[in-house]
Amino acid sequence: MSIKSDKWIRRMAEREGMIEPFEPEQVRYVNDKRVISYGTSSYGYDVRCTDHFKVFTNIHSAIVDPKGFDEKSFVDVRGEVCVIPPNSFALASTVEYFRIPRTVLTICLGKSTYARCGIIVNVTPLEPEWEGHVTLEFSNTTNLPAKIYANEGVAQMLFLESDEECETSYRDRGGKYMGQRGVTLPRT
Repeated sequence: MSIKSDKWIRRMAEREGMIEPFEPEQVRYVNDKRVISYGTSSYGYDVRCTDHFKVFTNIHSAIVDPKGFDEKSFVDVRGEVCVIPPNSFALASTVEYFRIPRTVLTICLGKSTYARCGIIVNVTPLEPEWEGHVTLEFSNTTNLPAKIYANEGVAQMLFLESDEECETSYRDRGGKYMGQRGVTLPRT
């Protein structure tokens, strides 16, 4: 397995539609305003999240259960900024839609800008031949409210390519999150 470079990422995005919309360079300014960077980096791709967030709350005393998820566990928030309460959690979706090649495993990691503020992005694999918008999970590990900015960089994707095709891809096994759009809640 080898980690893929910016040249490979550009080629796969532009020729194969691996990432849409695709930003071939790293963006640090939008309309002369500094943003948390997104786009192609040396060995990865920094994704953005949309302006739709699901923030976990305990106002309804719901239990978080992956086998019987209660939608009362969160509140919907729309806006350019999402404030995550102390020691809480939020979901968001990437702006980018991914189509992962059969020989590639992609790993989603948090950006250091957020990690230095106590905001952790769950490490998430994107399996070979998975496609969709990535549902991102943000944990605010601090005892203070924390901000997440929509349409700015929030996580980085690393692409690992194997020397051989996998025997069974995500598409082959009919994975339950195939083709997801927007924030997708737990499924069993």
